[in-house]
Amino acid sequence: MTVDLPALLADLERLVRRESPSSDQGVVARSADLVAEIGTSRLGLAPERLVVDGCTHLRWHLGTGPRRVLLLAHHDTVWPIGALLTHPWAVVDGVITGPGCFDMKTGLVMAFHALAELENIDGVTLLVTGDEEIGSPTSRALIEDEAAACAAVLVLEAAGPGGALKTARKGVSRYLLQITGRAAHAGLEPEKGVNAGIELAHQVLAIAALVGVGAPGTTITPTTSVAGSAANTVPATATVEIDCRMWTTVEQDRVHGELSALVPVLPGSTLLMTGGPNRPPMESQGAQTLFALAQEAAESLGLPVLTQMAVGGASDGNFTAGIGVPTLDGLGAVGGGAHSDDEHVLVTHLTGRTDLLAALVRRLLAAP
Repeated sequence: MTVDLPALLADLERLVRRESPSSDQGVVARSADLVAEIGTSRLGLAPERLVVDGCTHLRWHLGTGPRRVLLLAHHDTVWPIGALLTHPWAVVDGVITGPGCFDMKTGLVMAFHALAELENIDGVTLLVTGDEEIGSPTSRALIEDEAAACAAVLVLEAAGPGGALKTARKGVSRYLLQITGRAAHAGLEPEKGVNAGIELAHQVLAIAALVGVGAPGTTITPTTSVAGSAANTVPATATVEIDCRMWTTVEQDRVHGELSALVPVLPGSTLLMTGGPNRPPMESQGAQTLFALAQEAAESLGLPVLTQMAVGGASDGNFTAGIGVPTLDGLGAVGGGAHSDDEHVLVTHLTGRTDLLAALVRRLLAAP
């Protein structure tokens, strides 16, 4: 049995037209209603609706046997309400466009259709979360609990260039550095102040210098920063956010220690560093057996030879790999332009990649 492409495209159109920015929990809940409707029609079973701190997630436990394989997807996007007006759903010359089509509503619809192909899905869990794009604050524990019961996790995030599967992802740590100085009139007595903006400059340079002493591939990037409150006042406060990416947990721990050890340069200023690791690295070792199995499945279907890659962006697969469960990512759409005006999906790959997902699940369920 092969996937019904017109039916897949019809489901995808409905889902893309239902906007679902992570920041609006009410809108995400309405998106979950549609996801549940489509999934129920394809799988013959309604999901459990899990609302955690106001955010809606959906879970299908398929069959009655022990949990074996977790399929992981999300239905929230980065696109604000109204994006359909400027980026409407369209299929032109084999290219799908529309907000969230690539990241990752196509992958979600592929999961429904792949599972619908299988005669046996006993032991499969499909978890669809609603807050991945903002760091999965309400779904992380749920993801880790479901993964812990399984032998493998397949993540329906979009593929890499050329359809590459993702066998490694950098970990992510995020921090906020708050600097306190002392205000003073910038014209009358600036010497009585402690300039938090100047302290901020010292700290940004110190933070940037930490990259050079770390492992290859580590990035430590000061991002948004603010200092002061008025043009004629010595800044009493300043803040800077810091985005950190690295390939290993050892390096993630090093970066955390280095940032936590920063000290002020100006007498009278103080530092408060908050934050820490957000997602552990998805290291490649656990993915290689799954990648080999996917290669076998692709060959059996007559599909092009699969490739693999490591990427700097994180996904919920970081969480599952971080607790030691073999995880293979990038099994969703082939296309490009995630989070950008050029977001798109290539129709020509949809049937083969959905069949590949079904074949991979079949092999995992048949394994000892």
